[in-house]
Amino acid sequence: MSYSGFNMPKKENNKNISSREKYKISLIVSEWNNQITSKLLKGSIETLTKQGIRNENIFITKVPGSFELIFEAKKKSKESKFDSIIVIGCLIKGETKHFKYLCKSISYSIAKINLESIIPVIFCVLMDKNIKQSIERSGGKIGNKGIEAAYTSLKMMDLNKS
Repeated sequence: MSYSGFNMPKKENNKNISSREKYKISLIVSEWNNQITSKLLKGSIETLTKQGIRNENIFITKVPGSFELIFEAKKKSKESKFDSIIVIGCLIKGETKHFKYLCKSISYSIAKINLESIIPVIFCVLMDKNIKQSIERSGGKIGNKGIEAAYTSLKMMDLNKS
């Protein structure tokens, strides 16, 4: 389930929040387009902690670019210490076909990891036409997709534990 800024939960059940203290989450963040990915990361962390995840149970790994999210997500999905993984990246279309190939490769690979993993891997990789779109989707007028990814992660962990 992915949330748009318009259908995120308004209020969480206190029972869910208290049961989340033991959840461990890996946040894998691309350093490329850091002005965007840092806002997505901040939104994810703030949401997770407000919803009962302890700071010491949030593990952040930085990778050079969005393509490298694949390798790190595969590696983390094989470790048994995490209940969820959120991959955070930002691709902005340029003048070459590079954008198209990266978008397809990253989407496909994260989906494949999800099929093979027993824990959810949440996709928070912006794939935008221009920097303006990325700004709007990382805390601008459209919201923050990092917040939405955190809510999706929480929901999937809760479902996985039930």
